[in-house]
Amino acid sequence: MGARKKISAEKRKEALKTMYFAKLRNVPTSPRKMRLVVDMIRGMEVNRALGVLKFSSKEASARVEKLLRSAIANWEQKNERKAEDGELFVSKVYVDEGVTLKRMRPAPQGRGYRIRKRSNHVTLFVDSKNTNDKN
Repeated sequence: MGARKKISAEKRKEALKTMYFAKLRNVPTSPRKMRLVVDMIRGMEVNRALGVLKFSSKEASARVEKLLRSAIANWEQKNERKAEDGELFVSKVYVDEGVTLKRMRPAPQGRGYRIRKRSNHVTLFVDSKNTNDKN
């Protein structure tokens, strides 16, 4: 590894130490369906976001709810205290495309149709309101 690359990698690692996030990888749902759920909670206060996810009828909302709880726990672990009401909010959430499994489905007249079974990766960042006021 070159010197410049190593320096930038160390800077990136240091920046991640001050961020509070959780990742969910290889979720067997299409990224488009997951983005519908994620867009509902982007920028919301975490307790309100948990309520929205709990009562959502989408299948992906249960996975995102569990991910949000993990991100909150990561914040509590790094700060060594419990999160208070109205303190934490969802700062960034993004859904990236994962691997796509390619399958064949029998079709009429000896043909085969391609089926793409998509997956995705979700990254969720939480932050406290006091941290944003300082910046």
